[in-house]
Amino acid sequence: MLLEASECQLVLVDYQERLMPVIHDAEATLANAVRLAQLAKLMDVPVWGTEQNPSRLGHNDERLRALCKDTLAKMHFSAAEEGLGEWLRPPAKPPAGNARSLPKHLQKTAQAAPPRNSIVIAGCEAHVCLLQTALGLLEDEFEVWVVTDACSSRTERSRDAAYDRLAGAGAELVTTEMVGFEWLGSCEHPAFRQALALIK
Repeated sequence: MLLEASECQLVLVDYQERLMPVIHDAEATLANAVRLAQLAKLMDVPVWGTEQNPSRLGHNDERLRALCKDTLAKMHFSAAEEGLGEWLRPPAKPPAGNARSLPKHLQKTAQAAPPRNSIVIAGCEAHVCLLQTALGLLEDEFEVWVVTDACSSRTERSRDAAYDRLAGAGAELVTTEMVGFEWLGSCEHPAFRQALALIK
């Protein structure tokens, strides 16, 4: 099974200014997160951010914030506990038309956008907020794809334990390049050259 850009959303978890200085391999992790967000924008994939207790830990990196559709401030470690699923799966629109003047069978039904149930997710700390958010999204019946080279923790051991647990729970483990090339699908994609410049 490959990722389809039209079925995906990207969630970037807690790349916050007071957290990143203590994260293992923070510079490369953040660079991959920015690359992911840029690829998502190029492919019309919605990008969402989360921030854990931003009054204490600060905001996400400004480059990421600028690429996000919106950013969810949270106090729970799992953004799923704070309503992230409602952002990712908005409620259906009510039927259009004048309900008083038309019988039900003639009312126009609102065309819902096709669901984007494949959630590509990356963030910090992998063993806390990323893990709990991803597990919550799996419980909410989303497909979850964890971008390992755009995730980290304060220690490698904690990060790797998170990957083991996520894989065991049914999440797919991928890299930034895997996501980019799967979203493209072909070297004939109109955004191929721009995407390749970001990937390479």
